[in-house]
Amino acid sequence: MNMIEIETKSKNEFIDITSLLKSEVALKNLNSAVLLVYIPHTTACVTINESYDPDVAYDILSSMQKLIPENFHYKHREGNSPSHIKSGLFGNQLLIPVSDGQLMLGKWQGVFFCEYDGPRNRKIYTEFIKTV
Repeated sequence: MNMIEIETKSKNEFIDITSLLKSEVALKNLNSAVLLVYIPHTTACVTINESYDPDVAYDILSSMQKLIPENFHYKHREGNSPSHIKSGLFGNQLLIPVSDGQLMLGKWQGVFFCEYDGPRNRKIYTEFIKTV
């Protein structure tokens, strides 16, 4: 597995990692595969969403703040319960098809690392599964 390290800068942020993943695909020179993207964190997640308009990421982050408030009475007392819940809604892994050496993303799609307990140093693991 390959590891990519990123440094987040805010408590809550969406980081477009599409170009990092495209670089991984180019290095492997694969025609047909599936790319596994996995993060070993419980207060961050990965997702595919619109990357063309940055207001979409802002709207998602704002909506998550309203749905899962910081000032609720959580039993987990470390202060990051909202981060665990937010990341659990999206998940910590993605499978993305690769065809003709390209990620099979829609025209407006991008892959995002979502930070909910930053700033932190984070890891993203990638692995290619060859297909026939």
